[in-house]
Amino acid sequence: MPTQVHTANIKADMPTADQAPGRVKFALETGKRMGAKAVKIIHGYGSTGQGGRIRTATRRDLADRKQKGLIRDFIPGEDFSIFNTATLQAFALCPELRQDPDLDRHNNGVTIVLL
Repeated sequence: MPTQVHTANIKADMPTADQAPGRVKFALETGKRMGAKAVKIIHGYGSTGQGGRIRTATRRDLADRKQKGLIRDFIPGEDFSIFNTATLQAFALCPELRQDPDLDRHNNGVTIVLL
């Protein structure tokens, strides 16, 4: 059985913030092709500790995709908690998310995308 969650590390080779939306698009398309219900995007928090440009560009792109109906929703890592309504709704769509190691870790460097 294929995994319900595709993980994509878009920060692995230290891209620029301008490259982030293209990497997000590729990660989402790959997840869809694989039959995943969710994509976990690892974008990092930023080397300055101020919430880096890649993280900001990624989340801006995801907000645009959600508004256009291209994705169901996204959950910032800092909100990915059993006490968050969007997370509980995500579990209904993708139960495998319950086993994610970043659940309840308030990780600013990841974002969960529901396809």
